[in-house]
Amino acid sequence: MTPIVLVTGGSRGIGAATSKYLAKQNYAVCVNYISNKAQADKVVSEIEKDGGKAIAVQADVSKEEEVVRLFNTIDSTLGQITHLVNNAGILLPQIRVSEMTAERINKVLTTNVTSYFLCCREAIKRMENGGSIVNVSSAASRLGAAGEYVDYASSKGAIDTLTTGLSLEVASQNIRVNCVRPGFIYTDMHADGGEANRVERVKSLIPLQRGGKTQEVAAAIAFLLSNEASFITGTFVDIAGGK
Repeated sequence: MTPIVLVTGGSRGIGAATSKYLAKQNYAVCVNYISNKAQADKVVSEIEKDGGKAIAVQADVSKEEEVVRLFNTIDSTLGQITHLVNNAGILLPQIRVSEMTAERINKVLTTNVTSYFLCCREAIKRMENGGSIVNVSSAASRLGAAGEYVDYASSKGAIDTLTTGLSLEVASQNIRVNCVRPGFIYTDMHADGGEANRVERVKSLIPLQRGGKTQEVAAAIAFLLSNEASFITGTFVDIAGGK
C-alpha cells in the first residue's frame, strides 16, 4: 500500500525539500501551502517529473475549518493519510519581548502551535492502522532566541511539549510522534525575520562551522517517519551542527 503523507508548509524551504525527498521514497504527497500557489505547483511538477505522485492543496492550517477541508481533500484525492509532517510556521521581524503586541504574539502562536494540534487531530482520526507524525520544531526552543524572536522560540517549545504528550497518548494506537529541531538552515525564512543572511552571520558560532541544508533536515524527517524508526517515539533529533 502506498503511504500517504501531508507536508504542511510544503511549498518552500524545509517543507519543499521534505515533499520531494518523500516522493522519491514512494510516498504520495500532499503539498500544503497558504498563498504561493505557483511555488507549490512547482514542487508538485518536480515530483511528477521524477515519476512521483503529489497534489498541492491551499489551506491556512491555523484555521480549523480549513484544516478539515484540507484533510477531506486528501481523503477524496489520495486516500486516507498514513503520515504527517507538521512544518508550517511563521517567523516575524526581530524584536524584543518588551516591544511585542498581543496581535503579534497570538499570530505566531496560532500559526505555529494551533495548526500542529489541528493537523494532529485530523491525522489521528484517520490512522486506524497506525501511522507516523513528525513535528518540525527548532533549536530555538532550547536556546530562547533572546533579543530576536522569543515568541517564535516559545511556540517551538510548545511543539516540543506537544510531541512528548501526544507520543504517549497515541502509542497504544501504533501511532508514533517524533520531532526534529533544525538549527541554522539555509532557507528564505530568515528574510521573513528581517535578516536574510543570518546563517552567514552566525555560522562561525556553530561547531560544524556552517549552516545546514534543507535536504539534511528532510533526511532526518524521512527516517523518523519510516519503518526503520519503528521503535522510536517521543524522540527529538537536533539538526543544528552541534549547537
